[in-house]
Amino acid sequence: MRADRLVSLVLLLRRRGRLTADTLARELEVSTRTVLRDIEALSAAGVPVYAERGRHGGFALLPGFRTELTGLNHEEALALLTAGSGRGEQAFGLGSALASAMRKVVDALPESRQAAASDAAQRFLVDPETDLLSRRLVTEEVPGATMIEVRRAVLAGHKLRIHYAATGQAPRWRTVDPIGLVTARDRAYLLATRSGADRTYRLSRVLAAEELPEPAQRPNRVDLDRIWRERSARFLSGSDHITVLVRVNPARREELLDTALAVRAEEPEADGRLLLEVTFQDSRHAEWALWQLGTDAEALAPQPLRTALRERAAAIVARYGDSS
Repeated sequence: MRADRLVSLVLLLRRRGRLTADTLARELEVSTRTVLRDIEALSAAGVPVYAERGRHGGFALLPGFRTELTGLNHEEALALLTAGSGRGEQAFGLGSALASAMRKVVDALPESRQAAASDAAQRFLVDPETDLLSRRLVTEEVPGATMIEVRRAVLAGHKLRIHYAATGQAPRWRTVDPIGLVTARDRAYLLATRSGADRTYRLSRVLAAEELPEPAQRPNRVDLDRIWRERSARFLSGSDHITVLVRVNPARREELLDTALAVRAEEPEADGRLLLEVTFQDSRHAEWALWQLGTDAEALAPQPLRTALRERAAAIVARYGDSS
């Protein structure tokens, strides 16, 4: 919306001083021509913005100008700034809105506390792109236009038409009643119903989406946390899933859990290793995951998995055994 963009433009100038039209265009994700029109609109509305010519010129506000925004105390602002340092906004396509909101948060503070809040927020890092083992966490991409349509339908309570590519199937159109959006382990999901049946759609597999004018068939109030737990439980009880009892070196625990669907039980053993009961997608998934851990993990059950791992190890020995 243009009103939001004008406020963001003013806040950028307040926070960073003189900025060129090109810089403002990049920050606001619009064209330079749009920025120039917005500058004219602000001037006409009485906002004291002026242009400075020359190589180091640009647009600036008269010293002392301040917007009137609701004030926040230090802890409130710090909480919002810290939350804004996470990556959830990427999953739902809210990056630009978050950047605008963060500018408003900082500007709402008294000038004496703005620097302190910004410096304090820099001391917190939420969900970095890599972990301590330098494993990169990959956020699945969803086209912006698709995400906007999905988000609008969820918030407006309208039916949604999606072109969805389910695993192993050709993409096809489906009309659903959206309930809510969930992000888990850097993957985003649409919770919905279709013809009254529960459905969970991975947003990275939605190739296109269209908000429909018809109202969605859904309750007025929703407990997404409860719905997500229930659907997760049903997913984990799928017929192809396999539960494995595994003994693992504690140093490789996180690596194991990164590949498993769920952990059903865990307890330490006397020798310092961990005994875990974990669920995998299927037997091939379990075999692959445990093979990555080498001798740091031992599958205790089920027996067919132990047999498969032993046969794989024997094949490796035969391939690389002494050929002299």
